[in-house]
Amino acid sequence: MLFPDSCRFIRSRRGEVRQVILEGKRVATLRAHDGRLTLGLTGGERLFSILKSPGNRVIVKDDVASFISSGKNLFCRHVIRCDQTIHAGDEVIMEDETGQFLAIGEAVLSGDEMIAFETGVAVSVRHGKEQENH
Repeated sequence: MLFPDSCRFIRSRRGEVRQVILEGKRVATLRAHDGRLTLGLTGGERLFSILKSPGNRVIVKDDVASFISSGKNLFCRHVIRCDQTIHAGDEVIMEDETGQFLAIGEAVLSGDEMIAFETGVAVSVRHGKEQENH
């Protein structure tokens, strides 16, 4: 569902898949050093529509939603709740208290740690929906 048949796969010189493109927009990139997928904004929006809450989601306080949406990192003190199965390094979706998609990024902490800690970065935001270049 994340990669429909209409996706185009960009390959490296060695023939390995590097990026997945859908309608001219990047869905995901395969990181060479660890083989993990990093989602583009299009991939994040697709994942948001596919996964049911709380699947890979972090819910943030409305008072910081505009900052997260513009690509700023999410700090623990602004996390309301999250998927407890999140591990550090996972790709996660951020949404506001009303369930609106805000951004995609990489979890710095596990879901349990995001809730337990009061300081520090919870998610390194890669792309916010309000950023121009996605």
